[in-house]
Amino acid sequence: MKNDKAIVVFSGGQDSTTCLFWALKNFKEVEAVTFDYNQRHRLEIEVAKDIAKELGVRHHILDMSLLNQLAPNALTRDDIEVKAGEDGELPNTFVPGRNLLFLSFAGVLASQVGAKHIITGVCETDFSGYPDCRDIFVKSLNVTLNLSMDQTFVIHTPLMWINKAETWKLADELGALDFVRERTLTCYNGIIADGCGECPACKLRKAGLDQYMDSLKEGIE
Repeated sequence: MKNDKAIVVFSGGQDSTTCLFWALKNFKEVEAVTFDYNQRHRLEIEVAKDIAKELGVRHHILDMSLLNQLAPNALTRDDIEVKAGEDGELPNTFVPGRNLLFLSFAGVLASQVGAKHIITGVCETDFSGYPDCRDIFVKSLNVTLNLSMDQTFVIHTPLMWINKAETWKLADELGALDFVRERTLTCYNGIIADGCGECPACKLRKAGLDQYMDSLKEGIE
């Protein structure tokens, strides 16, 4: 892989930024793609732009506003309160078809720029039940992409089987823990770094960080 080119599906959040650092370590050339679907916080796109610029990564922003029209929910409407799923239901932050579309368009872009590798930060460990974050979905789409364009793409999911604490550990091993903590936007309320501390995304992020930092202290002791 060291001599290959990769595309990172990039939101400017903790997971995709960790994946971007992972890609920069593992591939000769890396580009990033961010999708503008009129998401709840426009700051997400600005954060992604700033990070890509600082890391010297060519950055593509693709218009996916149609997704906003098709999927009204807490991530595409700022007048809908973010709520966790109850009684087995998906949380109202689930955007139907988002990863299907994102990875498909990332594949089209990859074919245009000569990249064979696509990296995404989806995870089946801390995934809130989103069906399009599952390993079986990614593997299925990988086959479909290859058949649809008669190419041999490989979709990489570095975070698929690790939890948030282990994601922080990976960022630390990549020398990027402070960068990810201070520069990324995970918060559903649009607050960079440690966020609001109250929304589900912030609570998950903080719990993972606390767990990882505790493990470091235990190692020292």
